[in-house]
Amino acid sequence: MAVSANRLELMQIADAVAREKSIDKQIVLDAMADAIEKAAKARYGLETNIRAQINDKTGEIKLQRLLEVVDTVEDYDTQIALPDAKAKNEEAKIGDHIGELLPPMDFGRIAAQSAKQVIVQKVRDAERDRQFDEFKDRVGEIINGTVKRVEYGNVIVDLGRGEAIIRRDELIPRELYKYGDRVRAYIYDVRREQRGPQIFLSRTHPQFMAKLFQMEVPEIYDGVIEIRSVARDPGSRAKIAVISNDSGIDPVGACVGMRGSRVQAVVGELQGEKIDIIPWNQEAAGFIVNALQPAEVAKVVLDEDKQRIEVVVPDEQLSLAIGRRGQNVRLASQLTGWDIDILTEEEESGRRQEEFNANTSSFVEALDVDEMVGQLLASEGFTDLEEVAYVEIDELAMIEGFDDETAQELQTRAREYLEKKETELDEERKALGVTDDLRQVPGITTPMMVALGKSDEDIKSLEDFAGTIADDLIGYNERKDGQLIRHEGVLTGFEISRAQADEMIIAARLAAGWITEEDLNPPEPEPEVEVEEVDPRANVVNVIEATTV
Repeated sequence: MAVSANRLELMQIADAVAREKSIDKQIVLDAMADAIEKAAKARYGLETNIRAQINDKTGEIKLQRLLEVVDTVEDYDTQIALPDAKAKNEEAKIGDHIGELLPPMDFGRIAAQSAKQVIVQKVRDAERDRQFDEFKDRVGEIINGTVKRVEYGNVIVDLGRGEAIIRRDELIPRELYKYGDRVRAYIYDVRREQRGPQIFLSRTHPQFMAKLFQMEVPEIYDGVIEIRSVARDPGSRAKIAVISNDSGIDPVGACVGMRGSRVQAVVGELQGEKIDIIPWNQEAAGFIVNALQPAEVAKVVLDEDKQRIEVVVPDEQLSLAIGRRGQNVRLASQLTGWDIDILTEEEESGRRQEEFNANTSSFVEALDVDEMVGQLLASEGFTDLEEVAYVEIDELAMIEGFDDETAQELQTRAREYLEKKETELDEERKALGVTDDLRQVPGITTPMMVALGKSDEDIKSLEDFAGTIADDLIGYNERKDGQLIRHEGVLTGFEISRAQADEMIIAARLAAGWITEEDLNPPEPEPEVEVEEVDPRANVVNVIEATTV
């Protein structure tokens, strides 16, 4: 085929390819021009600078050889002398390029095959870019497609304008697909890879169920009802927490629908997965009680620092609260973000008895009293010697069987014991090499200093303490694979909140001179002032006018 081949046919080919691949026609024309350039270089020499242009209106092809304007020509195939260049263009100067038209040429078999490969590669690259740009902003949407093939359990889905994959672990268990089946899935990732854009779909993702509810429940689509949290055991059971922004609309009832029509539509899409719809509650305790439905909860005990909650249920409700293979409590934990411990009333009662006995023994040993006195103190809610030593004397005297003299004696013994313990701990602190300057930190105690000295973090001075963060001191929680993992801190067990830990660290940095009060409370910047002076030569008083910007 010659360069001057049928222009109409060339434009028709470009139009057809652009429509078929859903790409811009100009991209196809540019690919053709690149192919012509490559074929021309094979004819005139690879070092030759060839430029091919195709008119997007007429299909006319213009083939030029670009020559660089130089003072002295060393290569006549790529350079042209300045006088010769000025003869072609008067404005030519050193460094410019002059175009020299080349005659039409015939493509040989090898040149034509090479040109074809260039066009195919350029069009494929353009198609991949178009596909990536189209789907990269659709992450988080539900999409419909047709099963194209199944490879080793992975389902390849034809989306019409691209292909996607549902990996085996993203399919609902016991779910089988064959060629031609319609499939609906959630786009959770789109990546640009060497072999082209990869679109990853999922039918097990928690947000897949949330999006299905959004499609079935108009109130969710309109924003009247919000989905706050979702937890799934794909193909078996799920929990979804919803809240209404309109007090007149019941969020649970709206999601269930008339005779369960709305929730049944979602259940049908999820292969019969049972769904618990739970009202979201801002209070953690109330929300967790709701999340453990259908089990009844008798009592909850929160530990906000550790994001842990103990739930007490009647003995007959234990299996219902835990669920088959721990499913109910696991989903409730995922839904709420709290680590949940389930106890029966009998277990909780036994644990309280153990704590009572431990406190009683502690009082008996430290205060050198008989067991009855220890039990009286424990039954009145005293849990440690500090409470006995520093509580108002009247509170001790009010205990049945105690008088002022007994209360005074108990306080004296408690304080003596604590002073003795403090002396022993201080000696241990010194032996560990923990310095006295740590006492400058408000809130730090000798037992804490001993704990710091025994830790692997090597925190033995004010400077060491100033270099810590709250996570080092009180620990932190990490959620991994749906499970809440607790990492203990150096001072775990001393009941220090995160805010208190931050305050202690800031105080240490102030005492160590790392920061100043001005750093914590920087002064507000003064307003900039623009000063304008009137010309003193004028027959007026010289005025300086300040204007706040």
